[in-house]
Amino acid sequence: MNAAKLKALLEEIAAGRLATSEAERIFLDALRARPFEDLGFARIDHHRALRQGFPEVVLGLGKTPAQIAAIASEIVGRGSTLLVTRATEEAYAAVRANVPQALYDAEARLITLRQGDVTPGKGRIAVVSAGTSDLSVAEEAACTAELMGNEVARVYDVGVAGIHRILSERERLADARVIIVVAGMEGALPSVVSGLVAVPVIAVPTSIGYGASFGGIAALLGMLNSCASGVSVVNIDNGFGAANIASLINHL
Repeated sequence: MNAAKLKALLEEIAAGRLATSEAERIFLDALRARPFEDLGFARIDHHRALRQGFPEVVLGLGKTPAQIAAIASEIVGRGSTLLVTRATEEAYAAVRANVPQALYDAEARLITLRQGDVTPGKGRIAVVSAGTSDLSVAEEAACTAELMGNEVARVYDVGVAGIHRILSERERLADARVIIVVAGMEGALPSVVSGLVAVPVIAVPTSIGYGASFGGIAALLGMLNSCASGVSVVNIDNGFGAANIASLINHL
């Protein structure tokens, strides 16, 4: 039983539409259910949402389409919201065979299906990208944040090579409760943004750049060495991780 179903059960009791004896039976049946399901190749954590507020998320990398489809079916079958990151078209085709209502975002590389109510965030999350080449990671962050119940403002292609672009967006940045900044190359944009706002900035280095960027390591080190206060950094290309943290902040 997820949080939404538990809330609905309590509302039925409070309204007098459900006898306490019947509610007790339903609740005990839910407690008897295993907290995880062992599929042999994966153990699906069905109590993740109860502990952390959002169901287990599936990383598509390294899994076969058949494995992803089996995991997705189990998650959806328990009434939980589905989120598969770094998913391919082949994985989506396999998932749709079992979960026809699932959606695929090719830019973000996400397979999703929202189920049940989600607690809305307190404010707005701004997702800022330095360049068009960073859009895949930025969209992974933006779509994940939306699925977790947050309003998202997208501010794209505002890198420091033309700094007037980000300066023209100061009002939208100031209106956000938390900001995710996605940048490759030298990774300077999060420092600039953090110098303009009074809210947490989550920096996401991307693997975009020429040889000396070392697949995002240059941007990562630049962000870790930011002189601006209020900047935290996630792993290279980790749009999902940034969105998860941003959502937690926005729900405080």
